[in-house]
Amino acid sequence: MVQATSLPRNEAGIKTVLGILKQRFGGQFHTGQAICEQHGHTTTYIENQAPDAVVFPRSVAEVCEIIKTCAAHKVPVIPYGTGTSLEGHVNAPAGGISVDVTEMNQILAVNASDLDCVVQPGVTREDLNTYLRDQGLFFPIDPGANASLGGMTATRASGTNAVRYGTMKDNVIALQVVMPDGEVIRTAQRARKSSAGYDLTRLMVGSEGTLGLITEITLRLQGIPEAISAASCSFPSVDAACRAVMTTIQYGVPVARIELLDETCVKAVNAYSKLSLPETPLLLLEFHGSDAGVKEQAETFGGIAEEFGGEKFVMTTSTEERNAMWKARHDLYWAVMQIRPGCKGIATDVCVPISRLAECVTAAQDKAAELGLLSPVVGHVGDGNFHCTPLVDMEDKAEVARADEFIGWLNDLAISMDGTCTGEHGIGQGKRPYLQKELGPATKVMAAIKMALDPEGIMNPGKIL
Repeated sequence: MVQATSLPRNEAGIKTVLGILKQRFGGQFHTGQAICEQHGHTTTYIENQAPDAVVFPRSVAEVCEIIKTCAAHKVPVIPYGTGTSLEGHVNAPAGGISVDVTEMNQILAVNASDLDCVVQPGVTREDLNTYLRDQGLFFPIDPGANASLGGMTATRASGTNAVRYGTMKDNVIALQVVMPDGEVIRTAQRARKSSAGYDLTRLMVGSEGTLGLITEITLRLQGIPEAISAASCSFPSVDAACRAVMTTIQYGVPVARIELLDETCVKAVNAYSKLSLPETPLLLLEFHGSDAGVKEQAETFGGIAEEFGGEKFVMTTSTEERNAMWKARHDLYWAVMQIRPGCKGIATDVCVPISRLAECVTAAQDKAAELGLLSPVVGHVGDGNFHCTPLVDMEDKAEVARADEFIGWLNDLAISMDGTCTGEHGIGQGKRPYLQKELGPATKVMAAIKMALDPEGIMNPGKIL
């Protein structure tokens, strides 16, 4: 299993910075063991590496002050949003200061006529959509967890709507970032397109806090569709469901969401969310558009599904039924945890070209069975992205070793199919061994950028590279 490697600590610098920040920030500064451990990695199997202190800034000026203080004494800075990332992004392998942006949670502007908004990094996606609802607008990126928009930007998050609306890289227009020396930059203006110099916005999106700390985000918005319908359809096998997805995308049906749950996931959802879905592989879908367009999309998909043995195709336009269906999908992680109480769920994701999806998912299921692992499969399969979550008894060293073998094998398989070791989780600590395999010499370019912008290596060290 990937272990979180410790890095050398700057004990003298950390001691000095703790004293300075405590005096400056008072009640916004914390060193208690519980809160520091809470700000280390907590979501999956990677060991917790707690920071030495947590600071809660309330303004860009305070973030600058924190980073300048840390830079002067060569002390690590670890940005923190809601802590829902899955690859050890918020761990502090060299100690240092966790900068928790949850109190920077203002929606600064909504430009309805331009379909954009400006938010601070601590705003969560659910808070933003609640605020926008009365204006007939919404922000489409939905990773499942109620993540902060700063964290979603830093990890290049994706989710259930990505097949139609793209990922964070497609929906961030501009950023304000505090750089490793404490200087504030703006990466772009609000214009929808620009050819002005290097695309620093895209550089920062997905940089996982290793190049700077995001303090303001300008986001694209969408109009709430005239009509929304949801549907479910059962299939005889995961392979058949994946082939139905491939055909749907190749036909150009503009589905907003198309999610795969394997048989194990469906059983877990039924038990946890008190549903009665047929316990075979399942696709959950959502269609956006006009009344006529939504109806046409659903009918086209229904015909495709029938070709691949799909049955019990159920569609609803009821908001309550649709919300209940997607709540069950978002609760899936907790549902599968109930299958083996006391075990850890090791969530991992890969993404492959849509033409290789069925082959990759089927191979993953076969490999897990070969290794004697219970590994439910769920996926945002409209863009070739799926997740395996081996449920592992962490006290059983042999089982842990088999899970480690499976995850490594799956990452290698996806890369061999011209895919990626991570479609949306990011690299962090957990995926670092596979980045070199995937991108080769390109990682040298990444390292050169990191060195140029952060020569002392204080920004979220031990992540990505």
